[in-house]
Amino acid sequence: MASIKHYAAGHPLPDFRNFGVMLRIVLGVNLGALVAALAQSRDVGEWLERYVEMAAWAQPPLFTDLVLLWLFARAFRLLPARWGQAAVILLAALSAWWQFDFWQFMGLEDGGWRRGARAALLAALAAGGLLAYFGMRARTFSPALAEARLQALTARIRPHFLFNSLNAVLSLIRSEPRRAEAALEELADLFRALMRDHRDLVPLADEIALCRQYLDLEKLRLGDRLNVEWEIDAVPADVEVPPLVLQPLLENAVYHGIEPSSEPGTVRIGFARKGGELRVWLANPLTGGGQESRGNRMALANVRERLALYYDLEAHLETREETRPDGSREYHVSIVLPCRKPTP
Repeated sequence: MASIKHYAAGHPLPDFRNFGVMLRIVLGVNLGALVAALAQSRDVGEWLERYVEMAAWAQPPLFTDLVLLWLFARAFRLLPARWGQAAVILLAALSAWWQFDFWQFMGLEDGGWRRGARAALLAALAAGGLLAYFGMRARTFSPALAEARLQALTARIRPHFLFNSLNAVLSLIRSEPRRAEAALEELADLFRALMRDHRDLVPLADEIALCRQYLDLEKLRLGDRLNVEWEIDAVPADVEVPPLVLQPLLENAVYHGIEPSSEPGTVRIGFARKGGELRVWLANPLTGGGQESRGNRMALANVRERLALYYDLEAHLETREETRPDGSREYHVSIVLPCRKPTP
């Protein structure tokens, strides 16, 4: 199963299919070319000229390497760690040598095999430097993973939710014992989910089921004041998402959008697949002056951090306030993340 564990420090190779990793490789190589051009230049004009020349030479083998790394990313990571590193460095050196040999064949370069070997050595050094950076970054993230897991275990549900839910169940024990028993089972399932290992991705169907249980408990407490609308647009149920990434957002929607008002309100949740992306959005009524309270900002920051740990730059979360055609105002939270299915 896909997991947050791909950031573990035990394997020095990054996920070469991750957009953030690919972007860092491109920026790293071009930054190296910029520094090399500066070291060889006497003034700014010559510096820019040399950089353009180096960048033009470096881009073809760089993007060739990116394509090959993307195609064989899984094979590289199946190798022993040091063999995987050596394979990546060798790939960079060979692509640079082949590129130089092609330019020489076209009559655009000269200097024989010595300059080709120099180009291959520079490419190998650049690849080694980037691998060292990714290894250091992985080791830096290791404490963050432990902290993120701790937050997921301890800070997902506010104490007032547990207190209010138990009170709602107690009020039903004599009048509606079956309903009270079902509510206790849902509460137990919800807290059992909190105690799972939160490094692994889970099927979207499981996350939706958990959110339904949470909203059922809130419905028990708030009654007709809470209405929920679901919009699920042809999204495969086995698409994997981070666990407990939606429940805290729903809790915020109920806490800020429904509880402060005595009038009924609607929380709307939607899911849609667009190409290789899964889009999730939540909307709740805006009450008072707005919803950017300290507690809400902390929850949103927590979810953003978890998305970054799972997906790096491939996922993002945005918030906004909107006015609907009927004049009512809503607070929207939108999440975009890669649409991934379980690996066999």
